[in-house]
Amino acid sequence: MEMKRRQPIGVELVKRGVVTENDINRALEYQRDHSDMRLGDILHVLNVCDAQVLIENIADIVGGKAIILNGDTLKIKPTEYITLDMVKKNQCIPFEVYNGKIKVCFADNAKSSKMDSVRLFLLNKGLVMETYITFEKDIERIITNLEGEIPKNIEKNTASGTMVELVDSIIREGMEKRASDIHIEPLLNEVRIRYRIDGELFTAGSIPKEKQQQLIGRLKAISNMHQEKQEAQDGRILLYDDYNIRVSSQPNVCGEKFVLRLLKKETDIRNIFELGYPGTEKELKKSFNKKNSIAIIAAPTGAGKTTTLYSIIDYLNSPEINITTIEDPVEIRIDGLNQIEIGNKSTFSGSLRTVLRQDPDIILVGEIRDQETAEIAIQAGQTGHYVLSTIHTIDSIEVINRMRKMGLSDYDISSTLATSVSQRLVRRVCPNCRKEREFTEKEKEIISKIAEKYGEKIDFTNAKTYDAVGCNKCNQLGYYGRIGVFEILDITDDLKELIVKGASTIEIRKKALENDYRPLIVDGIHKVLAGDTTLEELNKQLIIY
Repeated sequence: MEMKRRQPIGVELVKRGVVTENDINRALEYQRDHSDMRLGDILHVLNVCDAQVLIENIADIVGGKAIILNGDTLKIKPTEYITLDMVKKNQCIPFEVYNGKIKVCFADNAKSSKMDSVRLFLLNKGLVMETYITFEKDIERIITNLEGEIPKNIEKNTASGTMVELVDSIIREGMEKRASDIHIEPLLNEVRIRYRIDGELFTAGSIPKEKQQQLIGRLKAISNMHQEKQEAQDGRILLYDDYNIRVSSQPNVCGEKFVLRLLKKETDIRNIFELGYPGTEKELKKSFNKKNSIAIIAAPTGAGKTTTLYSIIDYLNSPEINITTIEDPVEIRIDGLNQIEIGNKSTFSGSLRTVLRQDPDIILVGEIRDQETAEIAIQAGQTGHYVLSTIHTIDSIEVINRMRKMGLSDYDISSTLATSVSQRLVRRVCPNCRKEREFTEKEKEIISKIAEKYGEKIDFTNAKTYDAVGCNKCNQLGYYGRIGVFEILDITDDLKELIVKGASTIEIRKKALENDYRPLIVDGIHKVLAGDTTLEELNKQLIIY
């Protein structure tokens, strides 16, 4: 807002009957102790009149358009269009996108240099900027939520507490915020603290640079790392009853970065269908209740493979079945299972050999990483056991190629591989703040093309979707928790015949599509139509448009 000429704006507001002379005098008195605040923001803080009326009149005086930022008007996540640094530097918030245009509000429309830099940045992304004016206090509130309000206990311990208390507060705050990872990153002038929540990183605060070495020393001490080594190390923090915390350190140009993976020791196993697994229980039994075979879960790192494996194991678990798991590490302890953790002197392949002499019915191998483990897993599957494991690859059909590249024969793959599942995780729309709307014509076109390609029938008659808005519960992200998007490939006799003949994955995919196989994107659009997630979020994971 143009607040350098405070008196003229104040006079004009009095003339318009928006405020009284007494209100202006109160504001000027308030300004003596808050010299950095503009008159309009002070009148807003003093609540002398309706906020909407106030900002509309100020905007009219300085020649602009007004907006009040709230859950209804903030329709996008600002940092998906401009960086958080740009938001903070220019005191601006993008709040709505439509037809190639983006609405951005500023706290001061006089500083054209700020507007021009943002306008040019957005123009390079193909968006035309429309400028609005709002209260600086509202912009600061949203910025605080975007970067993650510095936790009170972290702030307190940074200022006056011990390093023991500071590190403890950082870890406990991560636990409270449902973080899967804590990033402690030395930068040029500070140490940044970030939490990964529902797959997204956000800044929680920073530590003064002068405390960096103390912070690193404390982290190494509790992680059982070598203090003197300035090289990559792995460790564990076992100070918290409910958590097994894996720690990784890596030197960079500003110091040593630490990433803490927070793993709950005891947690409830989610039902496989709660994870978003498509189909019926009958279809689930068809895919996983087998002997003399292997089932593989395929996905990139962090896409929930282990969680799905646990859910399947929990579904299959019964007193009549001997289930053994080989993991690195054991992430969730399940009563009734024999769980083996890979240590410094053990490997998946070595442990798997031993397990085969333990009379198992079902064996879970955390990951098939090499030819030796793959060959032993195949051997286990061919000798009456049911093996479940994971492989890093892009989809369920590429699992076949991955196993071929590990040195397995086409005969062994076709005779043993029973089910291949690929998955991704997409964020759920926050049920607390989501805003219902109809699908746009563009969205309908995208979904219809996908549905038509794979023979799916879509009815948009009563279909609704949601905008991710943002509230305190979801840290202003608009999303809370995640749901899986799946594709399931059951190896039928037709597919076995193609594999044993050495057919390419293109041929295998074509045959699979003639049966019940549907790729990830099909389950994804059904999740969008069900209101679980948004087309925008699905596109971030699968790049569909």
